[in-house]
Amino acid sequence: MKPVIDITAPSSKSLSHRALICAALAEGESLLEGVLDSQDLTRTAGCLRLLGALITPQGGKLFVRGIGGKTGASAEGPVSMNVGESGTTCRLMAGVVTAIPGIYRIHGEGRIHDRPVAHLTDALTQQGVRVTFEEKSGYPPMVMSSPGLIGGEVTINLEQSSQYLSGLLLAAPLATGTTTIRLIGRSVASWPYVALTLDTMARFGVPVILERRILDDWHSCTHAEAAGLPPTDIRLVVHPAPYRAGAMRVEGDWSNASYFLAAGAVGTAPVRISGLSRQSAQGDRFMLEILSRMGASVEWQDDVVTVFPSALRGTQVDMNACPDIVPTVAAMAAFATGETIISGAAHLALKECDRILGPVTELSKAGVNIEARPDGMIIRGNGGLLPRSVDLCTYGDHRMAMSFSLLELGGISVNLDNPSCVAKSFPGFWDVWSLIRLGNGLGATHES
Repeated sequence: MKPVIDITAPSSKSLSHRALICAALAEGESLLEGVLDSQDLTRTAGCLRLLGALITPQGGKLFVRGIGGKTGASAEGPVSMNVGESGTTCRLMAGVVTAIPGIYRIHGEGRIHDRPVAHLTDALTQQGVRVTFEEKSGYPPMVMSSPGLIGGEVTINLEQSSQYLSGLLLAAPLATGTTTIRLIGRSVASWPYVALTLDTMARFGVPVILERRILDDWHSCTHAEAAGLPPTDIRLVVHPAPYRAGAMRVEGDWSNASYFLAAGAVGTAPVRISGLSRQSAQGDRFMLEILSRMGASVEWQDDVVTVFPSALRGTQVDMNACPDIVPTVAAMAAFATGETIISGAAHLALKECDRILGPVTELSKAGVNIEARPDGMIIRGNGGLLPRSVDLCTYGDHRMAMSFSLLELGGISVNLDNPSCVAKSFPGFWDVWSLIRLGNGLGATHES
């Protein structure tokens, strides 16, 4: 066996967004360590600066002087917030700004104007926010006019994204009255991300009461107890409260670590990753469970996880709670023997690209037997890949580019149309991937 490849996990993108927002809404100065440096976070920081927050990088840390819930933005005309291609920035900030009286224009670039926000704006209009869609109804660009939030009961549908709820939650403490949020719809997409929002809010002094319905009464419950319940049996109660400035270190990102975890299983050298929390609330921690189901050898020692080269087998997995790692699992399944069925992820079609049709189309070019389903895909693996050279389309999607890199470990020469799109969430990905290539005897240079 080849020597172990050592990698440090990049910081969590999801937690970085939430920590930055909570610090910016607090009064006083907060110290944030490990905030991810990426295009998406740059967009969120830019939006918060427009509200009057001072965000200063210094020595790998961020010092954030918050606005205390009161904007320092100009009152003349709408505040123009360009969220770029960041769906997270769009949905979280669209909720947050409505807590501060003013007029805001939310717009972006690339596919962002094809990513829906109607379920969020439907909830905000219940709070007196006026929303005008400039092009397509229910999609950015849009202008939001808010007198500030009043509290009361609000209903929200999370079938497409839990980010709608996170945006509303982050704004709710700044309402003038208590906000009770009732969930509606048939299902909840990506529920674990709500836990990240609740945990971060609590760290900045704002607790949220989560309750489940039992018969005709409501009872406090944990996030884990609420998972899997019908949406109509869940509600959240947020009392008016100021965010308190503080210090926070952002943990490692299970989503962006997934490529290296998979590389340890499908390559010829073990991969050892530090910086991940074994008790993390991140939904993509489920990657370890998927690896185990597929027969991978995984070892924990303190806060370091090692994945060893393994003969993988197909499995069935519901990925509703962890859609961001579907491209990783699809590519990994090409190395397995047998059928892998990915289900529960119909909302993948609403991501940076259609993450059902995208992987199916491109992995097929590499000789993978893969078939799309309405809520996922089926991959029929035969234990490996036949060496070849392929030109693959990333669709400008960072997770497409990073997941396709795994094919190199099967002898595929991968030529991507837009490898630089990884900067959206992981600008240093190719530098780290060069360690995987070197450790597997492929040389450091990625073909692109």
